Order: sequence, then structure tokens, then C-alpha cells
Amino acid sequence: MFYAEFNMRLFFLLLFSKCNLLVSNDLDTLLPNFIVSRIRSIPMAYDSHEYYTETPELVNRRFVQRVWKTIERFVLSRMESMITVNESIASLFRQKYGIEVVVVRNIPPSLGQRSLKTRSDLGLPENKKLLVIQGSGINIERGAEELVLVMQYLDNVLLLVIGSGDAMPVIRKLVALHQLEEKVMILPKMDYNSMMCYTQHADFGFTLDKDTNLNYRFSLPNKLFDYIHAGIPVIATPLAEIKAIIDRYQIGGFIDSHEPEKMAGTIRNYLNQPELIMTWKKNLSFAIQALNWENEEKVLLKYYSRFR
Repeated sequence: MFYAEFNMRLFFLLLFSKCNLLVSNDLDTLLPNFIVSRIRSIPMAYDSHEYYTETPELVNRRFVQRVWKTIERFVLSRMESMITVNESIASLFRQKYGIEVVVVRNIPPSLGQRSLKTRSDLGLPENKKLLVIQGSGINIERGAEELVLVMQYLDNVLLLVIGSGDAMPVIRKLVALHQLEEKVMILPKMDYNSMMCYTQHADFGFTLDKDTNLNYRFSLPNKLFDYIHAGIPVIATPLAEIKAIIDRYQIGGFIDSHEPEKMAGTIRNYLNQPELIMTWKKNLSFAIQALNWENEEKVLLKYYSRFR
């Protein structure tokens, strides 16, 4: 009902708004944008940031999922082109609807030269290894809970959990239940530059999405690129899009299990290989040169130029 009301209100807002182009961001705004574009003969772009109908919030709610799939099928079968975030998801849309799909990855701009805050400035210990998992989508089935439990088996290591999401209440309970207050530091969602001050001090950044649904299977999380631009190696689950980037640039390693004790063994093994870590850090400079918004925005600008 929330989304029904939202779409109705959005429809009337767009119907009487002055504009030359409508941009629908994700499936939950697609229908009113499409109807208004047809009524007013205004061009419309669709920018899908995920494979919405296969998100974990929908896969177990079959009726709601069918509603969104019906909307997606109704609109995309009548459109010529769209944007999405990676090649795997683009291929799914092309196969389903025969539509042109342009890939624009959500990559941050180059950080450039900046004065860093020290560990002391940020209240971080000087003598511990730092691990980080971050983002505004620290949600269920993304491995953050297991990473917290890993800390039971690691010594002289501090985990930073930075951001928000529906897994955060569970994470706080796990920290309290297992008395991990000295090993896990939970920080709230903050502006990008402040967050990156913490991230740049980490030894490893983690992206641990589980292969429990198509949306996660083909995900390409923002945090992966944040870690790259922070200059820290990445430890990840070997999902297709993430693995392709890590393998191409040789900037990190993988876990083969979400079982906390096994994960701890893998992390410990990586921490004990300083030469490998140094190689990963050197390779990160090449990844940063290729994977930045300065390059990616050219694709986006080219796409939008067709609406002039």
C-alpha cells in the first residue's frame, strides 16, 4: 500500500511538472514515469540500479513479486533502451525484453591528493590490524553478521562496521551477545569523505554478498569501488561481477565459506602474507586509473545525448 500511494502521488507530481526528460530510478518509480511520458509525449530514461524483482525482500513474497514483474514486463516491452549497473544484469534484461541496455557502473571519482586523518584523529588503535565493511545497504544475506562472528577467532584485529541497513540491529545484538565490544567498532552512516577517512586505514575491505538470489548473484556493490579508491585490498565472495574485477586487476582474495571459523582461517592466512598484500596494493593503483567516474561518466553522457 505504501508503494501504491507513492506511485499515485508521483504520477500527479510528474503530470504537472515542467520538464523535458523523465528519468525513472529503479522499478519502484517506473510505472508513473512511463504513463506520464506517454500522456505528455516526453522522452523517458530508465536507470535500474539492481535486479529489483529478485531482491531478497521480494523473493519470498510471491504476490508482491508478481506485481512488480508485471509492471516491469508491461513497461520494458514497450521501451527501446535503458541503463543498468553491470553486464550480468544487462544480459538478463536483453534476453527477457530484447531491449538495448547501456551499462554505467556506480564508480566514485578519483580521490586525488588529500590530507588524511591519522588513526589517532579517528580514535583507532595504532597497533591492530583493521578490517572494514561499509555502506548504506548492510542488509540481510550480505555476510556482515558472519563477519562479526569471525572476530571471536581473530586476535589483535579490529572490525569497523560503517553505515546502515536492516542487518545493523542483528549486528549490535551479536556484538553484545558474544562480548565483542573490544573487537568490533560500529559507526553510523556518514558523509562519503568522512567514511573514506576510516576506510583508507583498513588492511582489508569486505564485500560478502551471498548467492541466495539473482540480485545478489549479479551484484556489483559500491563498496568494492570504495575499497579500490581507498587503496585497500578486497576480500570477497566469488560472485561473477565482483570476481571478474578482483581477478582482472589482482587486488584481493576470496572466501569459500560463510562459516565464521573457516572465514577466520582464510583472513588469518591472508594477513600473514605481507608480500601478497604488497602486490595487491601496487595493483590497486592500476585499478584506480581504469575504474573511476571520470571514465564512466562518458558512457552516461553519451547515452543522455540521444535525448537532446
